[in-house]
Amino acid sequence: MDRNSAIGMVLIALLLMLYFYLSPSPQPKPAAKADSTSVAKIEQKIDSPKTASVDSTTVRSYGSLGSYLSGNEQAIEIENQDLKLQFSNHAVFTGIELKNFKTYSQEPLYLIQNGNNRFDLKAQYQNQNINLYQLYYQVEQSKKGDSTVLSFTATVGSDAFIKHIYTIPAKGFEIAYRIESKGVSFGGNNVALKWSDPIALQEKDLKDSRTKTTIHYYTKKDEHDYLSETSDDEKVLTEPLKWISIKQKFFISSIIAQNAFSGAALKQTTDANNMKVVKSTDAELLIPTDDVHNGNANFTYYFGPNDYQVISEVTPGFSKNLSLGWPPMLWVNKFMVIPTFTFLESITSNYGLIIIMLVLMVKLLLLPLSYSSYLGMAKMRLLKPEMDAIKQKNGDNMAQSQQDTMKLYRQAGVNPFSGCIPVLLQMPFLFALFYFFPLSIELRQKAFLWAEDLSTYDSILTLPFEIPVYGSHVSLFVLLMTASTIIYTWQNNQLSNVEGPMKTMGYIMPVVFLFILNTFAAGLSFYYFVSNLVTFTQQAVIKRFVDEDKIKAIMEENRKKAAANGGTGSKSKFMAKLEEAMKASEEARKAAQSKKKK
Repeated sequence: MDRNSAIGMVLIALLLMLYFYLSPSPQPKPAAKADSTSVAKIEQKIDSPKTASVDSTTVRSYGSLGSYLSGNEQAIEIENQDLKLQFSNHAVFTGIELKNFKTYSQEPLYLIQNGNNRFDLKAQYQNQNINLYQLYYQVEQSKKGDSTVLSFTATVGSDAFIKHIYTIPAKGFEIAYRIESKGVSFGGNNVALKWSDPIALQEKDLKDSRTKTTIHYYTKKDEHDYLSETSDDEKVLTEPLKWISIKQKFFISSIIAQNAFSGAALKQTTDANNMKVVKSTDAELLIPTDDVHNGNANFTYYFGPNDYQVISEVTPGFSKNLSLGWPPMLWVNKFMVIPTFTFLESITSNYGLIIIMLVLMVKLLLLPLSYSSYLGMAKMRLLKPEMDAIKQKNGDNMAQSQQDTMKLYRQAGVNPFSGCIPVLLQMPFLFALFYFFPLSIELRQKAFLWAEDLSTYDSILTLPFEIPVYGSHVSLFVLLMTASTIIYTWQNNQLSNVEGPMKTMGYIMPVVFLFILNTFAAGLSFYYFVSNLVTFTQQAVIKRFVDEDKIKAIMEENRKKAAANGGTGSKSKFMAKLEEAMKASEEARKAAQSKKKK
């Protein structure tokens, strides 16, 4: 590597650190106040009811629905294997607890608590706007197989009514929801469902939670997108939508249309001074009025984990809530890492051991590439004395040095990229795991050694101040990973006889990642640390099976064959194209110099 290339690499490292330091966190804006209604916990009865009174003029203006504008507040609680649900007799959720999960502080985990989410269903009735979720409905509970059916009905005549029906299965995170209207006509093209959610902090790291929380949506054209994860954002959608989701790092609240929403307005804001709320989200979804009248207003709510094994079965495109990277990282995670991780979970519940076994399996899979890479480095090391002689002979004439070096490669039958191509082919695996570990709900609150939670950073020391990019804590797994990477770099330098700026760069990058990975999941840095340890062992074993004298003899034999064929040696298509590119580059350089002289 020449001096300019080394400077370029240093600049790339510095820009990488600067990116993570200046990467925008959610911009502070006053968070919208949630309209919180305290609802008493009961089961099929009224406990300390709240009585709402509405003046007679308002009641008359809403006709037959006016009598439902006043009533007693009632709460209905229903549980299945995975969820504890609480409804108000306004036909909306007032509480949703995920029974098998806890917050970081080991409190019950709620996606909705004490009515902190605001639901409105705005329609036009008798030339006036009405919020159908303000009505006090008659509640009826029944069974349909293993499922519980909860019906909220407002009867306005002998055969006229508005009904909201929720069907809760015996287990799972999906709740069916249906709006029925018979003999009650609503005006306009759409009924507007408004959902406001101030998302409570459930994890250890507020900053990390904010950068992984946003609204996702999926159009009827099978197109997936989402609002910005790192800043306040809003979007108005005029095309039909299949679903929207309020996606957190590990959990999702979502509504899915059986047909489609005809449009939506989505918004998210962050109050930087509120340490208990991650973000505040608002979604307004347009339900075609004809669907309500024709019995086609069918939906599914999903309140559950952002777990690939679960969400991939919910609805088309729903698995995109979990970011597994771009292809080919996506394919590696989807078809290799996740199935392997699931298999290892069936063997042991110790996630530290699972990560170790995953390292061993990946290293075994990539062993042929590692062996090929070692052979390539060995060949280049044997040619190094002759390459040094070529550089000394040609001095500053880089073009001639490159031509002579390529000729040397051909004569010896060596591909100069044989050492680095196998390494490049391994990169999708390394980057796939970079996506997988920080968002893996399987690692959430799983302890190993000193790490209390492998899904977030491990901390052995809290600093009295914050270091830019690095943070205010010390992660031991990251320190071990950095130390082992530096040792691995030193070992590789000995094998390849790397000198000059390239040698220095090998030690700079581990230090860069020491800063970047300090706030990443402990499972990720532990994986890289174990991977380095296995690599040391792997290289020691490979070295015992690589006979450098034999390699040298083969290279000498190739030289003899090349001499018999006129001294040029065989030339692969790749090498031929590479030489053509080098010649074209040199001609362009000479032309530029000639033009400059004129």
